[in-house]
Amino acid sequence: MNNRNNALLLFSKFPRPGKVKTRLTTLKDGVFSPEDAAELYEAMLLDVVDVCMAAFARLEKAAAARRGDSPLCSIDSLDLEPGADATGVPSDTYELVISVAPAEDIEPMRTLIAEECTTPFTVTFITDAGTSFDEHYNDAFAQVWQRGADCILSMGADMPALTVDDVVRGFEALHELDANDAGGIVLAPDQEMGVSIIGWTKSTAFDHNGVFYNPTGLTVLPAYIAKARDARIDAIYLPPVPDVDTMADLMHNVTLVEALGYCAVCGRGMAPVHTMAKLEDLGIDEVRVMPNALMDPREAIDALDA
Repeated sequence: MNNRNNALLLFSKFPRPGKVKTRLTTLKDGVFSPEDAAELYEAMLLDVVDVCMAAFARLEKAAAARRGDSPLCSIDSLDLEPGADATGVPSDTYELVISVAPAEDIEPMRTLIAEECTTPFTVTFITDAGTSFDEHYNDAFAQVWQRGADCILSMGADMPALTVDDVVRGFEALHELDANDAGGIVLAPDQEMGVSIIGWTKSTAFDHNGVFYNPTGLTVLPAYIAKARDARIDAIYLPPVPDVDTMADLMHNVTLVEALGYCAVCGRGMAPVHTMAKLEDLGIDEVRVMPNALMDPREAIDALDA
């Protein structure tokens, strides 16, 4: 049976005050203390890790069912072509790789994740290096390929609205591309011309060069697309996932977190419980704006319907 190693590469920082989410603090143009911003980042990080673990469990369960390993699924129930058997279905394994910079923060991060998260799947900690974001990302990807990964899905740790479906869909898209000799990329936009999720298969001739520091002024999302177009590489578009950099980003995510929390109460999906608790602690667990009385007059339109 084929073995396919899947890695979710999570770029992160240890939640140290004054070193993370500074645009949310009074050090920049935000309203929070560095300590509160760091605690909020920690909450988002923990929720992302929890989502990744839940996604891995769902993916492995689905793969076992396709192979006939699940007690809920027999070989006879598999949707196979005539004459085929389940031995051709890859045996997928999943690993969370958390890249931390600088290197001295690896052990504090390891301790934080061990104390706060339930991690039934392998969690590996690395550090990435370079003189630019492009080089840092290339270095981390290179390390994960060297560890034997066949597919890498990467993301940041500041996405409290990330869902299990987002992660599952990302790996399913990678597996679809893995059938191509030339591979391909998957990517999910963020809310501001960048990407929140990016990944590709081992056979894909691709890198991050010229993406975060594009010489022609392209932002991150169109820079990735331009690279793929120039190299004639297949690509799969994933639904957008917003991250949190600015206060405006945070307000948007507050509304998403509230919605996810309610849906979880209804038995639909996971609630980002760490972020919810921290937002409540900060007193911003809901967003309200001034009532807006401006509206398009409808008298003429409604009169036509009378």
